[in-house]
Amino acid sequence: MRQQERFNAMMEDGIALRRHMASAMFPSVLRAVGLCEAALRGGGKLFFCGNGGSAADAQHLATELLVRLRSRVERPSWPALALTLDPAALTAGGNDYGFEDVFARPLSGLGRQGDVLFGITTSGRSANVIKALRVARGMGIGTIGFLGGDGGSAASLCDVALIVPSSETARVQEAHITLGHAILELLEDRLIRT
Repeated sequence: MRQQERFNAMMEDGIALRRHMASAMFPSVLRAVGLCEAALRGGGKLFFCGNGGSAADAQHLATELLVRLRSRVERPSWPALALTLDPAALTAGGNDYGFEDVFARPLSGLGRQGDVLFGITTSGRSANVIKALRVARGMGIGTIGFLGGDGGSAASLCDVALIVPSSETARVQEAHITLGHAILELLEDRLIRT
């Protein structure tokens, strides 16, 4: 396939996924916004976790809440934390408990009932994200999944599972950040109205 054709195919795949999200995911997006709104209004926090590119997305979305999402909107900083930020905690957790526990262990110490955890996994099968979702459920923490493919094992552990129906990691990651920005913009709209 020539590069022009390959490029066009990538763009068309992304467009098709966005159309799917627009037509099928709005009710789930609103449920996610509602969970986040309840957490923040109740004095809770939003946590994010994922691996690789999804770790970068976790950090990106948490920062949008802590610092600023839209430059024209002036509002307070909101409590959000990417569980991927602390290399000492990640490496200690991996060394002392195993990589499967690198998100669950800090969540169990920092999280409280009424908080929300975003688990980001393009396959829905990342063992450490699944373990964090399981721990969150046991603690009364709401769970939102940014997932790909068929949602994998993570889907059943999510109060809201946003499943991007693709096995192309890059397209799934692009869709996840689009969904994340949409949820945060709708959340910001709700929270700054009152």
